[in-house]
Formats: sequence, C-alpha cells, structure tokens
Amino acid sequence: MDFENKILSKEISQFIWEKGKTLGTAESCTGGRIAEAIILMPGASNYFKGSIVSYTNEIKESLLGVSHDVLEEKTAVCEEVAIEMVKGAIKALNVDYAISATGIAGPAGGTHEIPVGTIWIACGNTDDIVTLKLQEDKGRDLNLANATTQALQLFLNYLTERLKTEEPEDGTLI
Repeated sequence: MDFENKILSKEISQFIWEKGKTLGTAESCTGGRIAEAIILMPGASNYFKGSIVSYTNEIKESLLGVSHDVLEEKTAVCEEVAIEMVKGAIKALNVDYAISATGIAGPAGGTHEIPVGTIWIACGNTDDIVTLKLQEDKGRDLNLANATTQALQLFLNYLTERLKTEEPEDGTLI
C-alpha cells in the first residue's frame, strides 16, 4: 500500500474514531483494496465492520439490493449502481457510512460507451452520498490503485466537510 493511502486512511480513522461512527465498503472492480487500505490502521476493528466484494451483478443484487432494472438498463458501471452499493452496504453491514467502487479496470471489458478505466466511486450515509467518475485508462494496476486512492480521498473530503471539529472560543479543539 502506498504512502498516500496510509496517510488518507489515518486521517479517515481519526474522524471516524472521534465521532464514534462505523464504516464499511462495497467493492466491485477494486476487489477489497479500499478495505485493505482502511484496515492498515491499528484499531480499525473499532470502526470498520467489513466489506462486500460484489464482483458480479448477482452479488450486487442479492447482497447489496442493487436494482436488477438499473443493472440491465445502465450496466453495473454507472453512478446509480455506485449509490445503491453504498446504501446496500450501510444496510447489510449495519454501518453509518460506506464507500463503493464499480467500474472496468481493464485491460479488456470496455465498450465505446463505457471504456476501460471508467470507474464510479461513491461514499456517504443513507441520506447524503457523493460520487466521482474516473475515466482515464492507465492500465489495470494503475486504474485500481488510482480508484483506491481517489475513493479514500473522496471519503476524507466528505468527512472533512460534514464532520468538522468545532473550535470553542478559547481556540482549543474539542
């Protein structure tokens, strides 16, 4: 795991730990890499409950509750599926927050409409989910590494914006 992911994971753990919240992941193309980055932090078992690696549509539907119709109409590589994966992971893992990734890492599998390197990332809670679309093909290994780092960064930005520590008048952090 690269240094950047360790730093991101540490910052995420501090936010989650401080607020007493829980986290899970639902991963397709990243195959557990996001979960791996999160559990590098000592004490991760206090806030990270688990991951569902939903590499096939069957698992996305049966374990995460992703809509069959959305999968049929838009494929697994779309914003709607990434969002449904977050909601499904929150429900299945009984967590406050989840991160998801679904896409085509390559080297094959892409189409003209959805080329290799297209990866949708989502994170948040049931009522507030943000997404990010990656579209650059740098080869399978770099596509997966980039998706993992971008997912961690997206979630850290999400937490930073929504769970800022309030500063009292004397300037000390709570």
